[in-house]
Amino acid sequence: MKSGPLRNRRVSLRGIAPNIVTILALSAGMTSLKFALAGRWELAAFAILLAGVFDGIDGSIARLLKSVSRFGAELDSLSDVISFGVAPAAIVYLWALRELGGLGWVIALAYVICCALRLARFNSKLDVEDEPRKKAGFLTGIPAPMAAALALMPIILGFLTESDLFRSPALVGITTALVSLGMVSRMATFSFKQLIIPGDQMVPLLLFVGLFAAAVTVYQWAVVVTLGIAYLVSFPFSIRKFSRIEKAEAKGQGDSGS
Repeated sequence: MKSGPLRNRRVSLRGIAPNIVTILALSAGMTSLKFALAGRWELAAFAILLAGVFDGIDGSIARLLKSVSRFGAELDSLSDVISFGVAPAAIVYLWALRELGGLGWVIALAYVICCALRLARFNSKLDVEDEPRKKAGFLTGIPAPMAAALALMPIILGFLTESDLFRSPALVGITTALVSLGMVSRMATFSFKQLIIPGDQMVPLLLFVGLFAAAVTVYQWAVVVTLGIAYLVSFPFSIRKFSRIEKAEAKGQGDSGS
């Protein structure tokens, strides 16, 4: 039997390190389902957030190690559909939506579909460098990891307040539906990967990171809720800023054409 070129090909650990992190994100997302089925809601929510952390660093690792590949991009999207689409939908369904009967299932299914559509739209524009929002440093709609965190917000608020109010099927259903629409919307949202920190702000930033890490160890869910609220508050600012950029570009094109 002859050995083909792929059979003898060797891949360095450096080359597959980003894919390993992506698999860890996928594993965390699937593990959240195990916890949800056992009624261990805090661990289920934590597993989704952990998947978000892994998803946030796999691309950075790929760029740092110069091991960006189409395979990695496709694997990342497949992982996102499960970790931030299927898993959160199942969790909120088991948490409260099943009390709505068929309507609850429709809402959960719509969330997964919107997540898949968003990721398909994102993949279709991976190679389009002049896409208006991408070119300006913005994202289109709510990214899947943030959408998962927002969809789980009623559950997390339930942990924080120990109130059954946030287990209301109506509240969870409305939240899930709004997040679903946010994923497939054309709304310009901030891409935090595009943030550039001035050199003279490096020490304050590191101090903030240290204080943030300390806060997470003591007030885990309060920190998550605060970040979620801050992200929601950022929507009007991102929309306004992108609108200004669009108007400035349109004015510049009009001036150059006159």
